Amino acid sequence: RAELDEIATAARRAGLVARVQLKADTGLSRGGAVEADWGDLVSHAAALEAQKSDDSFDWKGRLAAGKTLAIRGINGDIRVTAAKGDEAVVHATKRAKKGDVSSVRIKVEPHAEGVTICAIYPGGSGDDCASGNNSRKGRSSGDDVVVDFTVEVPAKVRFEGGTVNGGIDAQGLRADADVSTVNGAIVLATTGVGSASTVNGSVRLRIGSAAWDGRLEARTVNGSVTVEMPEPSDLEVEAGTLNGSISSDFPLTLQGK
Repeated sequence: RAELDEIATAARRAGLVARVQLKADTGLSRGGAVEADWGDLVSHAAALEAQKSDDSFDWKGRLAAGKTLAIRGINGDIRVTAAKGDEAVVHATKRAKKGDVSSVRIKVEPHAEGVTICAIYPGGSGDDCASGNNSRKGRSSGDDVVVDFTVEVPAKVRFEGGTVNGGIDAQGLRADADVSTVNGAIVLATTGVGSASTVNGSVRLRIGSAAWDGRLEARTVNGSVTVEMPEPSDLEVEAGTLNGSISSDFPLTLQGK
């Protein structure tokens, strides 16, 4: 991986396209990657190929029904629509007023549950989507870089999306979905079930199924919440507000204050 990164960095600085061939080679005792590292090496090479320029990123791939496509960002919006075919499509655009867009990397991480694609900022707590996306220590050249994601999700593929400073608009989905942000509004519409959470912004959630196990949330601190769903046969609703009103088109039996 380190050698691939060195090649990619040198190619970007020279303004050239580096052509790298990965192949299986046995019996010649040459240096290279061991079998256990091959999957990670190929995935990393594919991510470098997708990121053909410093300010944009493109990825396409097929996921089996029931698998999850997850997008993780920090600064920027996430826009999601239904894919026309069976291939998931992700496009990201990086922009900044003063910062260095090349300092923020887009990483693709395949795993047993599906694929996670995230924006990793310099100074983070790690180099993967689980840790590298969580925090930044001090100021860096990537502080004001905004990464906007545009995503197409095939039918029967779950979607998870999260950002910190940005809105999420995910409509026309055809499987379960879970989205969250801190500063931004959320619109989520799916034929499955879904949850949506923000702190500063409104939430509008429309789900096509009233059958699920466990708990679904539509939550904000500063903003309105609207939920549209089929009339359920058996549902317990917990609703609360600090400053505002609560109304329902469904008959409810009220408990508590």
